[in-house]
Amino acid sequence: MCVMPLPNLVMCLTRKFSVKGEMAGAKRLSAVMATGQLFSKQTQALFYNYKQLPIQRMLDFDFLCGRETPSVAGIIHPGSEGFQKLFFGQEEIAIPVHSTIEAACNAHPTADVFVNFASFRSAAASSMAALKQPTIRVVAIIAEGVPELDTKQSITYARANNKVVIGPATVGGIQAGAFKIGDTAGTIDNVIQCKLYRPGSVGFVSKSGGMSNELYNTIARVTDGIYEGIAIGGDVFPGSTLSDHVLRFNNIPQVKMMVVLGELGGRDEYSLVEALKQGKVHKPVVAWVSGTCARLFESEVQFGHAGAKSGGDLESAQAKNQALREAGAVVPTSYEALEAAIKDTFDKLVEEEKITPVKEVKPPQIPEDLKTAIKSGKVRAPTHIISTISDDRGEEPCYAGIPMSTIVEQGYGVGDVISLLWFKRSIPRYCTQFIEICIMLCADHGPCVSGAHNTIVTARAGKDLVSSLVTGLLTIGPRFGGAIDDAARYFKDAYDRGLTPYEFVEGMKKKGIRVPGIGHRIKRGDNRDKRVELLQRFARTHFPSVKYMEYAVQVENYTLSKANNLVLNVDGAIGSLFLDLLAGSGMFSKPEIDEIVEIGYLNGLFVLARSIGLIGHTFDQKRLKQPLYRHPWEDVLYTK
Repeated sequence: MCVMPLPNLVMCLTRKFSVKGEMAGAKRLSAVMATGQLFSKQTQALFYNYKQLPIQRMLDFDFLCGRETPSVAGIIHPGSEGFQKLFFGQEEIAIPVHSTIEAACNAHPTADVFVNFASFRSAAASSMAALKQPTIRVVAIIAEGVPELDTKQSITYARANNKVVIGPATVGGIQAGAFKIGDTAGTIDNVIQCKLYRPGSVGFVSKSGGMSNELYNTIARVTDGIYEGIAIGGDVFPGSTLSDHVLRFNNIPQVKMMVVLGELGGRDEYSLVEALKQGKVHKPVVAWVSGTCARLFESEVQFGHAGAKSGGDLESAQAKNQALREAGAVVPTSYEALEAAIKDTFDKLVEEEKITPVKEVKPPQIPEDLKTAIKSGKVRAPTHIISTISDDRGEEPCYAGIPMSTIVEQGYGVGDVISLLWFKRSIPRYCTQFIEICIMLCADHGPCVSGAHNTIVTARAGKDLVSSLVTGLLTIGPRFGGAIDDAARYFKDAYDRGLTPYEFVEGMKKKGIRVPGIGHRIKRGDNRDKRVELLQRFARTHFPSVKYMEYAVQVENYTLSKANNLVLNVDGAIGSLFLDLLAGSGMFSKPEIDEIVEIGYLNGLFVLARSIGLIGHTFDQKRLKQPLYRHPWEDVLYTK
């Protein structure tokens, strides 16, 4: 069925600090008091400020109640659009996300409840924006501590425009078997225990959301459960009052009795007292006002809610309980006796045949979330990714088991971090120094090499940093910087097989393969690459053994006899020296060394190092504001 608009639900604007003023306010309210249900099984809501857990709880409640459509029509998350994946029973659904309240209301015109999970700083503004939407009928403000002036303005607007505000500082409300707001009634286990998946016969209203959960359980134990429950909120100025909802319950045929839980502070309960005295409530009311312990304290005590502070004798729990009792409500002698009072009232109505207890039904089983089921040990699930180099699940990330704080405090360098993330172990300091030297020496080789040229052209085309970097990196291969792995493979194979330089070079020639790591476009035998000399000098000083490097030098001597440009280049130097690092450090087994060379670790050094230079070229071109590059005609041979 369609939810009928709730006409003329008037909100209290201010608290009168005299009983006379409170009574007058109650009379004005009762004259135009609205009747009817707030929610139904077709009610849909817009949820403001995405919170996964309360939304999922609403959807799980929907499934439990046998709703055909989810109660959350859309989500409003400022600055975001798209969809959020959630579960409706076993089915995964996509709920639309809108960036503005206006857009959400236009997209979902049948959603008439606005569930506001904004912080107290922005709750008032977003609530007012929702109230101004013609499709919104009920606004629930969850935040506590909303500025009182803002709250009064929202209530004034709601009253003038025939709308309902629940809260602020509320957990919300629930119609059993139909609809619930956010976290109302807590977990699904509690919902089931409180029999909230089907309607009962009791209307319940409270200031406290936490105590609402407690009373739902109490009521379920001694009656057939609640029909509707509302927590009006604990702030000083709630959008609706206890008496508002009692009078509304009084006009709902399915509600046969009411339970009211008030608290010390304010005069709200006296409007209910007045309604009872005037005979406006025709159904039994069981009531209790919490806070009777306040008189044990010598000074005024502020309890949990902003409104839970006794400002005088009339605002004390004892005075309110006595007034309610005298007005005709069933008021026990203590909170402990409240359950018995509810039971006696319900049983009497059953005896008088005014209540036919609701027949119990078995709710459907809510599928358990995979994460919860795994945690409880109920299921096993395969993982999708394996990671052995880092772990971010603890208090701080770890690289190969080493906490980040240790890396910083013990002065680890870039080479040490590479050793942890690439080799999963800490290697000797001379090894990490060698890695760092390789990075420094290979960071850049001027603007004319192919990688830098590509990056410069891309940067001058107005592309971003990542695009410019990638175009340069994509040129790395057998002809540019990518020969380190191949040099290591071939030098290692030849040395391990005992080939002479002659046998190695001539054998490669017969196969039609250039010797990786040998040859340079600029450097010659009489003009060696300074980078190669620096690497060799460091290795001879610090490495326990340089057998692979010495073999590469012997190969270079042979190739120089053929051509003066067939020198050992930086790829060959790094490739051969890295073999010496792996073999001489004693940290790697032979199978591990073979795997490192085969996977392509060594080219990783060049990629990492050259990224520094390519990023530099990108920044350089953008800083210089260079225009789009066009290659000059005179540098192109046009031919048929």
